[in-house]
Formats: sequence, structure tokens, C-alpha cells
Amino acid sequence: MQRSDEKEPSTTEFSLDSVTDESSATSSNSATSNESRLAGLFSPKLFVVVFLASLLGAFLGGSIPIVGFIGRFLGLFAVGFGVGLLSGRSHYVEVGLGGALAFGLLWVLTTLTSGFAFAPFAVELLAKYGLAIAGAGAGVGLLTTIIGHYFGRDLRDGLTRDI
Repeated sequence: MQRSDEKEPSTTEFSLDSVTDESSATSSNSATSNESRLAGLFSPKLFVVVFLASLLGAFLGGSIPIVGFIGRFLGLFAVGFGVGLLSGRSHYVEVGLGGALAFGLLWVLTTLTSGFAFAPFAVELLAKYGLAIAGAGAGVGLLTTIIGHYFGRDLRDGLTRDI
């Protein structure tokens, strides 16, 4: 005879869909319920990949001789576009946070190493306005990668839809 708090053994196989599905979450334990709802919202592995790809894309885009600064935006857009095109699910959170963090960091580093500002002036500028510079870079990175991800998902939808 089983105790009342034990569950009967299940004969169904484990699947990731059943873990992330809100309807299968038990209401007896709120921590387990919250974890199962958030499991499909954010992927730390994908975030790290998008962050590193955003750094690389912005660096490579910025190293193009004629377009330079605009190439950084194109590199970030390409990263968001690529994730949207290659992924079957939407990853707006990972793409947005990765692009925002990467571009905010790059704007701060660009302020320190830019050719028109020598070191003492750049350090003083960052001491006064560093948070605003990083915030502006993060906002631009967020918007650029989110827009790229949207267009990538839209193209994937158009390519995979039946005619």
C-alpha cells in the first residue's frame, strides 16, 4: 500500500516538452512551478554564444576600412539575424542581452582607446559619464540585435511556410 503523498510510477518517457509545459507543472511546490515556467525563457549557453558572437561581429564589422563604425552595427545585426534564421524558437531575451552587454562594453572600450581622445581626458570622461556611455551602447546593441533577430525569424518563417 502506498502512502498518500507518494505518486504512482509513470510509464511514460521523460521529455523536455513536458518539463517546460505550464500545464504539467505541479501547484504543490511553487519553486518547482516557477522553475518549469522559466526553463524555456532563458538559455545561459545560448546567451554566452550570442555574447561572444556579438563581440566578434562588432569587432569584425568595425575593422572594415571604409564603413568602420557603421560596420559594428551591421555585425551586431548579422548576429541577431543569424540566430533568428538558424533557430526554430524565438530567443529575444538571449539575443537582446548578449548584444546589449557586448555593445555597451565595446563603447566603453572605444572611449578609452579612441584616437581623438588621449588617456587622461578619456579616463576623466568615463569617470563622469561612463554609465551613460555604457547605457547608450547597451541600448543601441539591444535594439540592433533584436531587430536583426526579428528579421531572421521572419525570413525563416517565409522559407519554411507551405505555399
